[in-house]
Amino acid sequence: MPAQDGDRRTELTVRAGLGIVGDRYFGQPAHRDAAVTVLAVEAVEALAAELGVPVPDPLLARRNVVLRRAEVEALRGAGFSLDCGAGEVRLRGGRPANPCAWLDVALGPGFHRGLRGRAGIRCAALGDGVLRLGPAVLRSAVPLDPARAGEVHRVVRAPSG
Repeated sequence: MPAQDGDRRTELTVRAGLGIVGDRYFGQPAHRDAAVTVLAVEAVEALAAELGVPVPDPLLARRNVVLRRAEVEALRGAGFSLDCGAGEVRLRGGRPANPCAWLDVALGPGFHRGLRGRAGIRCAALGDGVLRLGPAVLRSAVPLDPARAGEVHRVVRAPSG
């Protein structure tokens, strides 16, 4: 698996409407509603079990935030916050963070296709703050079921015409 130690951070500074300071998409208008990516580690674990392979390092999925026991996919379209001890960072869940072919290289064959519908969400930064590596408190008005973390959530589009 490719090493990505240079990408790992113990702390991220988030700016409202702009994203993560130092990120290549910081302040880019096209990415303002998708500036922070969030993934449930259970998605990677469940897919590894389905594929019959050892669980790869979920940080290799290249999401900004990886949470455990968080029903991330249920946060699409919802406001929520993460507090890592430095105060709340407010986010709004948006579109799915669709997996790319790189995941078959970084995580292993089958992860690109298998993570569809559970590769996390792209979020808008609604407030300034700091996210730190370690425990975090997730707050949301949307009821979340930790047992459903990592389940597949397909986007259903209404028929046109």
